[in-house]
Amino acid sequence: MLDIQFIREHPEVVKESQRKRGESVELVDEVLRADDERRSSLKKFEEARSKQKEIGKQVAKAAPEEKAKLIAETKELSEQVSSFRASADTAEEQYTTAMWKLSNIVEPQAPEGGEDDYVVVKKVGKIRDFAAEGFEPKNHLELGEGVAGIDMKRGVKVSGSRFYFLRGDVARLQIAMLTMAVDQAQEHGFVLAITPTLVRPEVMRGTGFLNSHADEIYRLREPDDDYLVGTSEVALAGMHENEILDLSDGPLRYCGWSSCYRREAGAAGKDTMGIIRVHQFDKVEMFVYAKPEDSDAEHQKLLAMEEEMLGKVEVPYRIIDTAAGDLGSSAARKFDCEAWVPTQERYRELTSTSNCTQYQARRLNIRERVDGGTQPVATLNGTLATTRWLVAILENHQNADGSIEIPKAMRPYMGGKEVIEPRKWEA
Repeated sequence: MLDIQFIREHPEVVKESQRKRGESVELVDEVLRADDERRSSLKKFEEARSKQKEIGKQVAKAAPEEKAKLIAETKELSEQVSSFRASADTAEEQYTTAMWKLSNIVEPQAPEGGEDDYVVVKKVGKIRDFAAEGFEPKNHLELGEGVAGIDMKRGVKVSGSRFYFLRGDVARLQIAMLTMAVDQAQEHGFVLAITPTLVRPEVMRGTGFLNSHADEIYRLREPDDDYLVGTSEVALAGMHENEILDLSDGPLRYCGWSSCYRREAGAAGKDTMGIIRVHQFDKVEMFVYAKPEDSDAEHQKLLAMEEEMLGKVEVPYRIIDTAAGDLGSSAARKFDCEAWVPTQERYRELTSTSNCTQYQARRLNIRERVDGGTQPVATLNGTLATTRWLVAILENHQNADGSIEIPKAMRPYMGGKEVIEPRKWEA
C-alpha cells in the first residue's frame, strides 16, 4: 500500500508508475476521489457525533419545559449520526479497496517496457563448447534419470502432473545446495528460520500476492481458508505483522527454508519436461527489514549474496534489470540472475531479488520508531537457492558418459563425493 499523503502531493508520479507498469492510470484519480469522500463523510459523522454529545450534556441540566425539545432533537441527531456513520464506513471501505489495488511505485532506474525489455547488467562465466569436447549434452531430465535421481513418472502417479521424486545423490545434491546456502547466509548475519507453509489470507494479501497472479496460489477452502505459500517471503513478512521493530543496530535479516507450492496455472504447455516448472519445490529465501533510506544498499547486498552462491555452483550466468511492466505488484525494482542451460542454449531464471520499499510494511502495519513517532520499514527479498538450480548444475557439470561432476564448494556437503555416477534404477 502507498502513502496517501504522497499520492495527494505527487499524483503524477504515481500515475507515471502505473503507466510504466501497464496498469490503470485512472485508478490514481479513483483513489483520490475515494479519499476525498472518506474524509468528507468522516467529518460529517464527527461533527454530528460531537453535537449529539453536547446536547446530551444539556439535557441533564435543562429545565423541565426544555427537556422534551432537547430529547426530540437528540433523537433526530441520533438518526443522523447513524446515517453518517454508515456513509463513513462505506466510504472507508471504498477507499481501502481502491488503495489496495495500486501497485508499488516503480524506481526511476527500472527499465521501461514488458517481459522482453529487461536490461542485461552483466554476464559471468564461460559457456562450455560441448561440440569441441566431442559430445552432445543431455538435458537435466536425461541426466537425472541416468543417475537414478529424478523420477517424474512416479511423481505423476502419486500426485499428478508437474510432481516428481528426487532420489539418491540428486536428492542429496539438493540438500547440499540448500545447506550451503544457509551456511553462507548465516556467515553474513542472517537468522535461519524454518517457516510455516500455510498462511492466513490477511498475510498473503498483505505481501501483495493476491492480485492478478492469485490463480497461481494453492488455497485450502473451508474450514481452514488458508493459503500454501509459493515462497517463505510471505511467512517472513507476516512474522512481524502489527509490530514496531528496533532497527537501531541495523537491518533484521532472515533466511527462510521451506517447501513452496505454485499452481503454474498460466504455464500450460511451458517447460512440461523435467523440474523447471513444478508445483512443489524447496527454497532458501532471504528476507530483510530495513530503514527506508538503507533499502537500495540492502538490495545490492542481496544481489551480491546470490552471485556468491552462483559462483559456488560454478554455472555461467547473467544479471538482468527487470522492466517495470514485468515487476510484481510489491516490487519497486527487481534483478534476476539467469543461468545458462546448455540444451536450451539460453539463459533461464534461477533467482531474483526485489526491493519492495515500504509497500508490504504499510499493508502489514510493520513500523520502526523514529523521532516524532513511527514509520513503515522497507522490506526486501531474494532467493539464495531452490530446486530449479539443479537444472543448471546437472547440465553444466555433465560428462560424456552421463556422470555429473559435483561443484567443488558442494563436495564437503556430499560427504566428499566428487562425481555422481550413472546407475540403474533399483525398482
